[in-house]
Amino acid sequence: MLNYRYASEEDCALILRFIKELAAYEKLSEQVVATEELLREWIFEKKKAKVLFACDGDEPVGFTLFFHNFSTFLGRAGIYLEDLFVRPEYRNRGCGKGLLRKLAQIAVERGCGRLEWSCLDWNRPSIDFYLSMGAVPMDDWTTFRLTGETLQGMAAGRP
Repeated sequence: MLNYRYASEEDCALILRFIKELAAYEKLSEQVVATEELLREWIFEKKKAKVLFACDGDEPVGFTLFFHNFSTFLGRAGIYLEDLFVRPEYRNRGCGKGLLRKLAQIAVERGCGRLEWSCLDWNRPSIDFYLSMGAVPMDDWTTFRLTGETLQGMAAGRP
């Protein structure tokens, strides 16, 4: 039977391990620069995100990291799901569905207007899973990003 718990500051190493497992699955390991210290600072000290674990007994087998965003059209906050990962040996056992259900419950309890996330275009198993849950892809939207030197340049007024 699965149970769920929020991460505590003592879980930073575990959170980082899940992030690295997710990055390996997504073939993006080289992009992980997070450290336990950064996670401690941003998740627990600055309180910019929350982490929820799915556990089989006491063993964490999946995780999700989420935070609030805001919809000007709805005039209320939403929840943005940054990461959801279930260890391969626990897939197809209701763990991912359980994590999404918990996030939906949190969104409803907090009066949020929506729960949203992104998925890599090649990740057909996840896309099919999300569609089976009733999620709707936002085909009319493209995600844009500024990072690194481009972000620094923009902040400094360089084009």
